[in-house]
Formats: sequence, C-alpha cells, structure tokens
Amino acid sequence: MNKISTYFIIFFLAINCSAALAQNNKTTAIITNERDSNIFYHTIERGETVYSIATMYGVKVNDIYKLNPESKEGIKVGFKLIIPQLAPDAKGKSNGAANYLFHTIKAKETLYSVSRLYTVPADQIADANPGLSAETFSIGKTIRIPRNPHEEPSVEQVQTVTKDVPYTIQKKETLFRISKKFDVSSTELIKRNPSLKDGVKAGAVIYIPVKEEQKVLVSTEITDEKEVNALLSRKKDSKKLPVVNVSLLLPFMTEEAYPSSNTSRFIEYYEGFLLAVDSMRNQGCSINLSVFDTGNGTEKINDILKNPAVKEADLLIGAVQNEQIHPVAKFAEKNKIRYVIPFTSKNDDVLSNPYVFQVNTPQSYLYSKAAQAGCELFKNYNIIILKVNDPQDDKKEFIQELKTELKQKKVSYKEYTYNAETFATEIESQFVTDKPNVIIPTSGTLNALNKIKTPLVTISSNRPDYQLTLFGYPEWQTYTRDCLEEFYALNTYIYSNFYADNLSDGVKNFYQKYKTWFSKNPINTFPKYGMLGFDTGMYFFKGVWTYGSNMENNLKRTGHNSIQTGFNFERVNNWGGFINTNLFIVRYNKDFTISRIQLNEL
Repeated sequence: MNKISTYFIIFFLAINCSAALAQNNKTTAIITNERDSNIFYHTIERGETVYSIATMYGVKVNDIYKLNPESKEGIKVGFKLIIPQLAPDAKGKSNGAANYLFHTIKAKETLYSVSRLYTVPADQIADANPGLSAETFSIGKTIRIPRNPHEEPSVEQVQTVTKDVPYTIQKKETLFRISKKFDVSSTELIKRNPSLKDGVKAGAVIYIPVKEEQKVLVSTEITDEKEVNALLSRKKDSKKLPVVNVSLLLPFMTEEAYPSSNTSRFIEYYEGFLLAVDSMRNQGCSINLSVFDTGNGTEKINDILKNPAVKEADLLIGAVQNEQIHPVAKFAEKNKIRYVIPFTSKNDDVLSNPYVFQVNTPQSYLYSKAAQAGCELFKNYNIIILKVNDPQDDKKEFIQELKTELKQKKVSYKEYTYNAETFATEIESQFVTDKPNVIIPTSGTLNALNKIKTPLVTISSNRPDYQLTLFGYPEWQTYTRDCLEEFYALNTYIYSNFYADNLSDGVKNFYQKYKTWFSKNPINTFPKYGMLGFDTGMYFFKGVWTYGSNMENNLKRTGHNSIQTGFNFERVNNWGGFINTNLFIVRYNKDFTISRIQLNEL
C-alpha cells in the first residue's frame, strides 16, 4: 500500500471517529467552558424545543442546527446541545442575551470559583440568575454572567487609624514622661523608635503612634469564599402584605355596540376574577383592584403603563395579544412586578423575564407531561397506538413524544392502522388476556372517536377479560354529550391542563355564586373563562398576600383547591420566568363516576 493510500485511510477514520463522537453528544461532549470560549453547552429538559432554547439564549434556530445537525431530527431530554455565545454587539431580537456570557457549571465548581473565573462579583451573578440556589447550582446547569458588571457600591465608614507623628524630645524628658504624655506604652515607643534603647536624648526626633478617627469608603463586595458560596442558601423573609395592589388588563372593547363572543369571554373572566376578590376579602385579605381596557394593539397599553396605579401594583394580570404582552412584560421586569399571562401559551417573554408567570401550558410542555403520564399509567398494559389517519387533527407531535418516552422507559407498544371495513373484526387480534389493554388513537376529533367507540364497546362487553381502556385528549371532555356512555364503558382516561367536575362542591358553589352576582350562567365553553379568572385570582392573591416578596420560593405551598385550572409553576431556567406545567388525568370510571388526578399524585 502506498503512502498516499495510507494517509487517506487515516484521514477517513479520523473523520468517522469525529462524527461518531458528535452523534453521541449525551456522553462524549467535553465541556471546556473557559471564559473566552465562543460556545457553551445546554442540557435539554422536558418540554423544551430547539426554538425555545434558541430564544432563551438570543440565537437563531439555524445557529443550533449548524452546531448540532442531529437536532433537526428531534431532541431528547438529557442530551446536550452546543450553543454559540452571542456577540456583545448582536442586534435584533436577543431579549438582552447579548449583555451576558453563558456558563455551563462543571464538576467541583462553586459560585466563588465562577466569580473568580470571570472576575465578576458573586452577588451580581446571583442577581442575574434569580432562580439560582444551592439546588440549582449543579453540574450541567447553565447560568448567565454579566458582560459588563457594574462597580460595586462603596459605603462610608468611620475607622480608627494609627499614624506616626514626629516629636522632638525636650530637655529633661524621660521615656516614662513621654509615654505618659501621649498615653503610649514605653514598649510601643521603643518598638517604633529602636534608638531609644540607648537612652533619651534632648533634640532627637522620634515617632509617636497617635490614634484618630477617619471617614473611609469601603467596598460592599463579598470576597470571602464561604460568604460567597453562602449566597446560594440565603433565605428571604416571608412577610404578609397588608394590602395587595392588583392591575387587571383585559380587552373589554368598549367601542363595540354589542360584545363579540371573544369580548364576552374576557368579560366572564373579569366576573370570575371579582368572585375571587370577594372570596379573599372574606378571608381577611385587603385587595386594591384597578381595571383597564387594553383594546387592540399597543396604543392603549402605552397609556395604561403610565398610570401610577400600575407602577405601584404587586400583581399585573392580563393582556391578550403578544404585541401587548411584550411591553407589559418589559415594564414588569423594570419595576420588579410579578406579571401573570393567563391566556396565550405562545409567548417568549417567559424564557428570559424572571417576573413572568405563564398560566396556559405551552403545547411542548403539555405533550411531554402527558407522554410521561401515559407511560407511567400504562407501563404494565398492552399498549396499542391506533393510527386513525384523520387529517383534521393529527396528534403527530404527542404520539412521537409518547413513543420516545416508552422507548426510553423500555415499555413495549404496538401500532395498528384503522380500516373502516375490517376494524371491528381485526382489532381484537391485537388484544391480550394476561394484562389490560389500552388503545391510544392518533387523532382527537369527534369524527375519529365515532369511528372506533362502538366496536370497542361491543368487544369490551363481550370480552370483559380484555380489560379495555381508552386514552385520549383534552378536547374529549367537550364530546360528553355524544360519548359519555362509551367513556364510562371503556374506562377512559384523558389528559388535560384544565377540568371542572360539575358534581364537586367547589364547582357547584361557583355556579351558584356566579348566578347570584351576575344573573346569568357562564358561557358554555371549554375552558370556562369565569372559572379561569376565579382560579387565577385565588392562587396569586393567596401567594402574594401570604408570602410577599418570597412567593417564588413558596409556590408549592400556595394552596388553592382549584375548580378548573391547576397550578404547578416551574422556572424555565435560572434567569427566566415560570411556566405552569400542571396536568390533570381525568378518568371516566365504569361505576359512572369521574375522578381527577394531578400528575404529581400518580
């Protein structure tokens, strides 16, 4: 073999080894993380997408694809992505990310060592990452480092200093007399003036230590290693607020001659919100509520944000359109006010604004949680994914998430394609008798459900030993008029981030009070906006009233027994806001009862 061929083989092997390392990025990525590196690493967490990851770091999706080509085919929880550092002069929609460097925490690193690495005061790093704590400062987590740290403030202190003042020895003075005259020990005088060991000589110049008070400027920067690392464990006091100031921003569209269906829903939200205000006042909570009509666009929003009541608020709640939400979110961040976004699930401010609480769960988080729940519920079942091929509502993303979860947990499943002519006879061949069977259709439409429900009920009735179960989607709760009996017969489970049990005392009381106050019933929609307003108000009123500025550290203790919308807020990263990841599993039992279980109760 000639020399050129040998070089070619070596070069080919080197390329393939590099490719293999790049593909297995979960275990082989080496985190260098020097302060001047132009990349860092992000560990993928549940519910994240390439878009959301790119947005939180202010980079483009294609920037991530270039460094991680395999991510075009999908990303998996626990894997690492290479992320480019944003240039300090980057322009465009960077959400302020250009003002920071991002650092991935390595083994044995501490807040003190990171502070020394970047020569940035530790308290400024902590302030830039409001979610940072002893628990979240862990290997693989990302934090942001201010590029241009501000100079630490100095405080004026009075200190006692000692100065050496020259003194000429007078005739007949002795060491004893000099020490008495200046209130200094003879030992101290000799220490500063060794010549006095040979005796006291008139006319000689010696130095007398004199104490005096001086005002000096002292830096407030914490430099002690133990004190720096203790910043991660510092606790805030939970102080009850005497009054909770709330500003509610909704599109009442007062210029409309008659409220549209959309406007009517927001009016109902406001009405449910008022019921929450009344309930909290009955519990002793004093609430000052200011209400504003946002209209369409940003014209009214800009005027609203100039109102003194808004700036003094403890809570900002509302705004519907993204063009309205963004300026409100920036205002909330600047003035350090908690901002609750109750409606949209498609807003990016939560990814970089620590004051944002997003109530409506983004689809990626919902699918991830639902897949996790499905895997846990049915890990001991014979799982059949039923391909219905309904173009109106293909749950492709959820099904893909579910398959990934099942594979990672090593739970087996089958796939079967629906055929109208043969379904009733062939589907039975997929069932087993040694364990329960669960059918998961790939569509959530009523049309798809109507295709499969009757044959499945017939089989379940004739062969109870199959123990058939159906697992489906949030919109199924709107089909109860057509499918309730079948739901009971098939022991049906659905996942949803909202559910109201009309037979529960909480829902009954809400309906009764709503009708008493407003002389009408809530609009028949899913979810019901009046209940959403009530649940949102109760949760945040209780949290802010009880824990004040320390609410974020007590979210799990903010108790409200929701009637429709549950709350389980999780911070999206160490510097961003909170997303509601609550998930209900609703079960239609064969004994004609309905149970609602939260995911963390499974």
